[in-house]
Amino acid sequence: MKKFILLILLSCAVPFALPAGNSCLRRDILLESGWKFCRGEESPESVWENVTVPHDWAIYGPFDKKNDLQNVAVTQNNETKASIKTGRTGGLPYIGTGIYKRDIVLAEDNISGKSLGLLFDGAMSNAKVYLNGVLVGSRPYGYSAFYCDISSAVHPGSNSLTVHLMNKPESFRWYPGAGLYRNVHLIITGKAHVPIWGTKVVFGHIGSDFASVKLYISMDNVPSGSSLNILTRIKDGHGHVVTSKNDTRRIYDSLPFRQNFTVDNPSLWSPEHPSLYSAESEIFIDGKLADCYSTVFGVRTEEFIPDKGFFLNGKMRKVHGVCLHNDLGPLGAGINVSALKYRLELLKDMGCDAIRTAHNMPSPELVSLCDSMGFMMIVETFDSWEKPKSKNGYNLYFDKWAETDVRDMVRQFRNHPSVLMWSIGNEVGEQWSPDGYKTALMLEKICHDEDPSRPVTCGMDQVGSVLDNGFAASLDIPGFNYKVPYYRKAYSVLPQGLLFASESASTVSSRGVYFFPIEKNGDVLHPGNQSSSYDTEYCSWSNIPDDDLAADEDYPWVIGQFVWSGFDYLGEPSPYDTDAWPSHSSLFGIIDLAYIPKDRYYLYRSVWNESSPTLHILPHWTWKGREGKVTPVFVYTSYPEVELFVNGKSYGRRRKNDSSKMARFRLMWNDVVYEPGELKAVAYDAEGKVAAERTVKTAGKPDHLVLTPNRTKLSADGNNLVFINVKVVDRDGNLCPSGNRLVKFNVSGAGEFEASANGDPTCLDSFREPRMHLFSGELTAIVRSSTTKGDIVFTASAKGLGKASLAIRSH
Repeated sequence: MKKFILLILLSCAVPFALPAGNSCLRRDILLESGWKFCRGEESPESVWENVTVPHDWAIYGPFDKKNDLQNVAVTQNNETKASIKTGRTGGLPYIGTGIYKRDIVLAEDNISGKSLGLLFDGAMSNAKVYLNGVLVGSRPYGYSAFYCDISSAVHPGSNSLTVHLMNKPESFRWYPGAGLYRNVHLIITGKAHVPIWGTKVVFGHIGSDFASVKLYISMDNVPSGSSLNILTRIKDGHGHVVTSKNDTRRIYDSLPFRQNFTVDNPSLWSPEHPSLYSAESEIFIDGKLADCYSTVFGVRTEEFIPDKGFFLNGKMRKVHGVCLHNDLGPLGAGINVSALKYRLELLKDMGCDAIRTAHNMPSPELVSLCDSMGFMMIVETFDSWEKPKSKNGYNLYFDKWAETDVRDMVRQFRNHPSVLMWSIGNEVGEQWSPDGYKTALMLEKICHDEDPSRPVTCGMDQVGSVLDNGFAASLDIPGFNYKVPYYRKAYSVLPQGLLFASESASTVSSRGVYFFPIEKNGDVLHPGNQSSSYDTEYCSWSNIPDDDLAADEDYPWVIGQFVWSGFDYLGEPSPYDTDAWPSHSSLFGIIDLAYIPKDRYYLYRSVWNESSPTLHILPHWTWKGREGKVTPVFVYTSYPEVELFVNGKSYGRRRKNDSSKMARFRLMWNDVVYEPGELKAVAYDAEGKVAAERTVKTAGKPDHLVLTPNRTKLSADGNNLVFINVKVVDRDGNLCPSGNRLVKFNVSGAGEFEASANGDPTCLDSFREPRMHLFSGELTAIVRSSTTKGDIVFTASAKGLGKASLAIRSH
């Protein structure tokens, strides 16, 4: 088994301050404002909307059962007969054509002797880009970043930019978003310049004493025979220069320029210490400054050792990961850095250290945040190859575009320290084919051509086929979706000596909802289309979290897992996916669509977070009509022992044990009889001393609203968001778990209402209207800062509960 040991850097073209007397020609300008948008073909000017990019046209709704109604058999779910799939893509109007347009005004000195281009971080989908009526670029896959050279199409003055997008019906299995949902950049450089994603690092020795680094810099349009001089300074995370090189050679071919560096006593990148460096390069041609380029990188090693597991910087560790879809819940697919950061903060506190970008290329903002916040990543390409899952999916473009899409993805992200592996697909139909491994090898070779340092994987669910037909054996590291009972067989017959859960659990639950008696089973259906938060229900193909947690502990050759999924997402409302409207969002998430953790969050936290203790009780303790009935109580904790009390009466102490997988990770009192009052858990440390207590009380009559923001200060940049938890409580502050009243919002001052959600997968309230019903007593409202400094005043009100307000400073 090959060992993958690497030093990583993230490549990004970022202008930076140059020494006095120099002037960098490179400019990277975000095209955010000034756009106009319309649905359908070209329309009268009166129907065009003024929009800001990133923009997702479909998230505004309305929800409708008829939106992308699909009559299909989901073969990866073992279905053999077609049925009506309601809400499969979220019930939102993403299908159809959308057109964006804006003017770009350029002076003569912005054009003369310059190269100009447009970089799209993603455009959903089938993008065609026109400048002054000339087609300058196109890309069918909505998740791929692509670059359009516009140098020959621009002229001084006003230039008309138009982007046509078209989403076909039955093109996805989940909500993809629609429109220019990621950033658009105008990039201006000199004629001779570093191209997009034009740097690469390879290395020799990496150790605590030093790291040997080779930086390769590609150049476009350098006249043959020219003298090329590159001055590069490497700085640490504090901005101090740790080493530099000034190299000169003449250019007679297209080979990249190479510089060698030694970084002494490097600070190694890890999830716990995400240390970063930057290589700041100034490029001179015949003594004249031509370009400048900043490359941010992190030093680390990764080893995948057969039979022994995964080692980061020489230390064995398990990967505690989650899968994330592209959408941001009520914000839609439109990228927002503060929303991404808040998601990662919640996952970090849970003990999560890795993200799988299921099932597509991520935004560069997400990858950069993973670099700086300390998350490892599996960066994924496609949900299908040539064999379709959706009638109009990527299968339509695979033959023509797969190599380009994969090559661009690897070039874009190969230098990020967070990236652990490349994934070339998920549950692709070729798993069954006797020749499927050939396609896997083709895609794997592209990844290795561009980045030989990282392993390649693929998420597989057809274990009966892939173990026998060469598909699983062809991968560097095999990834399995929900196949824990087959792990030992896979380990024994495959050559890699390692495997991991590319998807684990797929447990389903609705926050704050519990059903009696507890049922541990697959495809359990309840009235109201909700699933139990006792975390014992799952889908026919999947399992409960405890199975995967046990596998991580029991098998050193299991390198870890990626839970399906970190957050609920729009679409795929299993098990309520067949003629089950109004279900339209998933129940798989550890955290719900409103960014509120479910009980399951604390189960994972109790195992994964080793720096902060966990003590969590479920269910809530407000059960009018259940008096005298058995109401089981679970405790998720990192403490070794807990005693449970109901109104002061002890139900005994419990310790985790090996009698079952659930007993290994949960403390369960299945004989508790409900009586109103106080439920209390007392935790004891290893010495038997009281270490912590938690109580849950029976709620009285709903009395008022409580507002809790995730932050109290925002930047006045027009893009910062604050997430405000709104809950209904009784007069003593106890959550009223059955609260479902309509709450209205008002925002004044230096901000505006952006969106809201309540986590109910059946709720049809618009995300974008300033009102939302509570679900299980809670919801989340999201407020955006303006570009004006000052206070943002947020007010929530509900009938019979009065008003609650808070002020947030925007500076």
